[in-house]
Amino acid sequence: MLPSSLSNPDDLAQLAVDIKAWATEFGFAEARIVDPDLGQHKDQFNNWLDKGYHAGMDYLANHGDMRFYPEQLHPGTRRVISLRMHYLPQSVETVKRLHTKEKAYIARYALGRDYHKLIRKRLTQLAKKIEAKIGDHGYRAFVDSAPILERQIAEQAGMGWIGKNTLLLTPKAGSWFLLGEIFTNLPLPVDGATKTRHCGSCDACLTQCPTDAFVEPWVLDASKCISYLTIEHKGPIPEELRDKMGNRIFGCDDCQLVCPWTKFAKYTEEEDFQPRHNLDSSDLVELFQWNEETFLKNTEGSPIRRTGYENWQRNIAVALGNAKTTDDILDALKKALKHSSPLVQEHIEWALKQHNH
Repeated sequence: MLPSSLSNPDDLAQLAVDIKAWATEFGFAEARIVDPDLGQHKDQFNNWLDKGYHAGMDYLANHGDMRFYPEQLHPGTRRVISLRMHYLPQSVETVKRLHTKEKAYIARYALGRDYHKLIRKRLTQLAKKIEAKIGDHGYRAFVDSAPILERQIAEQAGMGWIGKNTLLLTPKAGSWFLLGEIFTNLPLPVDGATKTRHCGSCDACLTQCPTDAFVEPWVLDASKCISYLTIEHKGPIPEELRDKMGNRIFGCDDCQLVCPWTKFAKYTEEEDFQPRHNLDSSDLVELFQWNEETFLKNTEGSPIRRTGYENWQRNIAVALGNAKTTDDILDALKKALKHSSPLVQEHIEWALKQHNH
C-alpha cells in the first residue's frame, strides 16, 4: 500500500529527486531508478551456463529463474534503485605495479575493507532515510549477494552500458566502481535506459586479456579468467595458464586498464577503500612468508579472505615463478616447499622449474 504522503505523481517525482541527493550524501557517485525487464536475458544467460563458461561457480546455476524476476527476490518489488560507488584510491598505482614483477598485484577493489560491508551499510542508511521521510515502503538491499543481474539493471537504468569486457562502463567514470541495489515497493518515476553501447570497434579488452578468456565480445570463459583462477577456483591452476598470470595474486584489472574509458575514472575518498597492510606495494616474498595466522589477521574484514590461505600461497607461488630470479625468491620457495600442502607444493615445484631449479 502506498504511503499516504505520496498521494500524487508530483510527490513521487520529488521523492526520486530526494533519493538521488541523499545517495550522494552517503557516498554514492550516482543513483538511478528502473523498472527492470530482465526476462530478455534469460536465454543468453542459460546458453552461457550450458557451455560451462561459469567454470566451478555452480552457484550461478542455482535459484532457477529468480535472477530474471526481481519480485521473486523481494515480493512487491516495483522499482530498483541502482547505485554505484567509486573504489580506486588516487594514490594507488595500477599499470606500473603490473610491470614490477617482484611486487604483488591485487585487484584494486580488494586493497581495503570488504566492499560488501561498506556498501550494504550505506544502502541500508539510504533506505532508512526514505523510510523516515515517507514511512514504511518495503525494501531489500543487495550488494553482489543474491542472484541479481546488476549490470543489466544498471544499463536499463541509464547508468552506462555493458562493455565487451562484460563490465559496466560509463563515460563519467570508466568502470572503477562497484554496484549496489535497493529493491523497493514504491512506484517511483524511472530513468531512461542506455540505448547505445559505446565500445565501437575497440577490442583492446579482448585482445589484451593475458589468458585469452574472452570467447567473443560480451562472452567471458571464467575458466580462463585470472580473477576466477585466483579467487574462486579450487585445486591446481592449469599449467598452461600459470606463466600468463604474471604477478597477479588476487583478481585481475587488465580488461579495465586497457579500456579507453578508464581515462575518465574518478577516484574515491572513502577511507575504507584505502590500502591496508601496504597491499598495494608489497613484495611477493613478504606475502609468501605470511603464516596462516598472519594471513587471517591481515585479511580480517577484507575480500581477500574469500580465497583462503592455501590458495593465497598457491597464487603467490605462481607469481614467484614468473618473477625475475633472485636468491630471496629461491630461498623462499625452497623453504616453503618443506611444510606446504600438496597443492601448494605442486605450484612451488613449478615455480622452481621456471628458475631452472
